Amino acid sequence: MLTIVILGFLVPEEIQMPVKGADSNDYNSESFWYYPWGQSVTHKGVDIFADTGTEIQSPTTGIVLFKGELGLGGNVIIALGPKWRLHYLAHLNSVDCKYFDFLSGGELVGTVGDSGNAKGKPPHLHYSIITIIPYPWRIDSDRQGWKKMFYLNPIDKLD
Repeated sequence: MLTIVILGFLVPEEIQMPVKGADSNDYNSESFWYYPWGQSVTHKGVDIFADTGTEIQSPTTGIVLFKGELGLGGNVIIALGPKWRLHYLAHLNSVDCKYFDFLSGGELVGTVGDSGNAKGKPPHLHYSIITIIPYPWRIDSDRQGWKKMFYLNPIDKLD
């Protein structure tokens, strides 16, 4: 428990590219909160394209809270990072971490794939940052308004 408290308040947030070898040419910088976006209605993250099996690294220091399969996301990892933010990594081909693993930024956590609703589409990592502390001034009246106060644009952190 003390580790989670320390992680939430004292560890600085340093976010790095989660897909090994990827750069800004591998994602669309306008894709966050893009509407309309398939079954999820609004795209709440960034898709970083790479070949199947490309290594995925932990984007920041964190603790794995969930790893497994979730409907649209397929094989996913959810890690609690600094500032009480959840880092959601989806469509993985493989998951190489366990529940409650302590992750260092850059540590191998899995590989790029096309699981979930990405099946049959080009392989990619969907990366979202969800905040537990909402930002009510970010409410968007056009696109799932209230939900936007819980999502941060990961592209701002990668650029």
